[in-house]
Amino acid sequence: MTTPLVGQALSTHPTTSSRRSGPLPSTSGEDLHSALVEKLGLAVVTKEFPPQSLIHMADLEERYGVSRSVVREVIRVLSSMGLVASKRRLGTVVQPESEWNLFDPCVIRWRLASDQRLEQLKSLSELRVAIEPHAARLAARQATLGMASDLVSLSAQMWAAAQSGRVEDFLEMDIQFHSLILKASGNAMFAQLNSLVTEILVGRTEHGLMPHTPNLEALQFHVDVATAIQHRDSDGAHMAMAKIVEQSVEESSVIWGRAHPEIPDR
Repeated sequence: MTTPLVGQALSTHPTTSSRRSGPLPSTSGEDLHSALVEKLGLAVVTKEFPPQSLIHMADLEERYGVSRSVVREVIRVLSSMGLVASKRRLGTVVQPESEWNLFDPCVIRWRLASDQRLEQLKSLSELRVAIEPHAARLAARQATLGMASDLVSLSAQMWAAAQSGRVEDFLEMDIQFHSLILKASGNAMFAQLNSLVTEILVGRTEHGLMPHTPNLEALQFHVDVATAIQHRDSDGAHMAMAKIVEQSVEESSVIWGRAHPEIPDR
């Protein structure tokens, strides 16, 4: 069987193709590089460039109006994520999902932008269930007084932002809250997962998988986590954080189901 070329892969998605092809906006070299990484990364993850298809540098130069050096650097970045690989006598080959670095924040963001969004969100939420409740338990033992105080303050500010409809402020504080708990756990590896949690929270908001107004019960769970950590209640912190994560995937499933009744909930 002949390996499809990028041009052949794109031709099966005319709407998407026309949006992602064509010269990139005139920007600085760094912005140009970032824009092309975003376009090609998303194209691979959404299967616009199917696994085992070939990506030709000359085709990308012409399609996006960029230099060979920009294309090379973009391919290098995508290779580091496992999305593509250089094969002798073939060139740059798109890799199957089993080869991707699924923990890379960019890959997480692109997967959440695909039509498998809910499935990806559930997978990520299962990972959160395994990590964040235990991180909260550790934070109840390890957090400094300052960290505990900051968590209590953030939970109160989140409540106020939700009640006044300040969605962007709420999201920013929610990210800070969860990142601080990972840091307060005292586990350096947990702390480095903050970018993963950030992409999940941002993705839920950007793709309309959050309620228009945060659930009061969810807000209370955040208060419960912060209070338990402040009181050194490790079991309470673990339980409340588990409720937060479990509720988030339930909310997303309900919202997705209403918007896409024709798609079965996997």
